[in-house]
Amino acid sequence: MSAIDDLIALHCSDGVQYAALGDVGTIFGGLTGKSKADFTGGKSRYVSYVNAFNNMDVNIGADDFVRIAPGEKQRTLARGDVIFTASSETPEEVGMSSVITDEVSEPLYLNSFCIGYRLDDVSILEPDFAKYLFRSSGLRMQIVRTASGVTRYNVSKTRLAKVRFPIPPVEVQKEIVRILDLSTSLNVQLEGELAAELAARRHQFVHFRSALLSFQDDVEWSTLDRLAGNRDSRRRPVTKAARQPGEIPYYGASGVVDYVSEYIFDGDYLLVSEDGANLLARSTPIAFSISGKTWVNNHAHILEFDAYAKRRFVELYLNSIDLSPYITGSAQPKLNQSNLNRIPIPSPPLSEQERIVAILDNYSALVDDLSICLRAERGARRKQYEHYRDKLLTFEEAVA
Repeated sequence: MSAIDDLIALHCSDGVQYAALGDVGTIFGGLTGKSKADFTGGKSRYVSYVNAFNNMDVNIGADDFVRIAPGEKQRTLARGDVIFTASSETPEEVGMSSVITDEVSEPLYLNSFCIGYRLDDVSILEPDFAKYLFRSSGLRMQIVRTASGVTRYNVSKTRLAKVRFPIPPVEVQKEIVRILDLSTSLNVQLEGELAAELAARRHQFVHFRSALLSFQDDVEWSTLDRLAGNRDSRRRPVTKAARQPGEIPYYGASGVVDYVSEYIFDGDYLLVSEDGANLLARSTPIAFSISGKTWVNNHAHILEFDAYAKRRFVELYLNSIDLSPYITGSAQPKLNQSNLNRIPIPSPPLSEQERIVAILDNYSALVDDLSICLRAERGARRKQYEHYRDKLLTFEEAVA
């Protein structure tokens, strides 16, 4: 038998006690009567919706402060308190929990979008155990059922009070925490290693791309208005309210923003961001190819080439260079058509473009395959962990 089996056999062979939240504790709401201005320049720490959703314990952000007037009556938080998100746009995300597992050195106030829960006898449930328990599938199913709504789901305190949870002996709780902490640590380490591997491969791709796309005066240089046909005059923006839902991708400056029922383009094109912060931030590619039936709004330039290698070569090159000399505006960066057309583009022979594109496409495919494999591995590990966690947190109920 495992250590946990031994402990269960020793301390709760006939099952464990279950209780409803409302029978052994108090449910309370968060900050009330606060305006947006109260969350600027305040000095009192508060727990936000994001803290609860991300299971952050007492890891409050640097800007999580609120103004509390002298003598103002507000519920403060303490070690062992469970915090639930009070509402969400989807039922799957409502009622997500976080548990305060550390001693609180200063008052922590609760945001109005959250609900707090405090046990009458905090010794019956180890905070580190509660952190895992209230994220387990069994408890999550019960908690989700306490919410109702149409466009937004809100937790009912009355229903939440009826949620039942197991209270195994403290010795069993501590052993489960030890096992799950170890498993969590190993998963975090593995995910870090997988992420580092993918980052290294992407860095290598950028290095190879830079090396292959570095040209001197030994090649002809041209501009985009000579290399491609500009189809900006055919693009059409449609407000969100006027769009008819469908399966046709609707493109903006950084990619697909919606799916619609009709199309205005049918073919292979290169889109180049016309405006937006990403022109300078470059967190996603500013040039990207599209194919098939599509709709494009007026936030992306549309270029048409007569060969795949030419289009892909320009796409790779634009994503590799600094475009700031061609971008106007600071509050709203913009790459207008005139400036786009004057960007110098190297134009080696088509055979050389095809060779470079083939090399970078192959390496890009390897990176993409690795990314898919890593996501699959990460997903499999998380499912395995959740299955093991739920098994550890499932108990036979003792007969009253």
